[in-house]
Amino acid sequence: QVRLEESGGGLVQAGDSLRLSCVVSGRTFNSYGMGWFRQTPGKDREFVAASDWSGRSTYYGDSVRDRFIISRDNAKNTVYLQMNDLIVGDTAIYYCAARNGIYGKTLSHEFDYWGQGTQVTVSS
Repeated sequence: QVRLEESGGGLVQAGDSLRLSCVVSGRTFNSYGMGWFRQTPGKDREFVAASDWSGRSTYYGDSVRDRFIISRDNAKNTVYLQMNDLIVGDTAIYYCAARNGIYGKTLSHEFDYWGQGTQVTVSS
């Protein structure tokens, strides 16, 4: 069974940076496309970033492009989300997701496994 565990969330001020990590269990991490999504109460889950199996092809949501960076370390079964210049609108629960396929995708239904989420709160 594939398990995903996020960490690194917390309370920060606007303009700060934060790095989220997601460790994936199993021995086939380098065959998964990975993604980050976020959700706030009453809203749909929003695409944040995605990576193909290698980390060379990455994709970003419009609201985070140029501020967030997704990366992965296949030797550590870990995907990261570096979040810079945070704004109050980035406040959400952030979810890590993995898919059975080497390409990164941007739609939540294209992912097969999900973590429990980590809360990120940005204060003004």
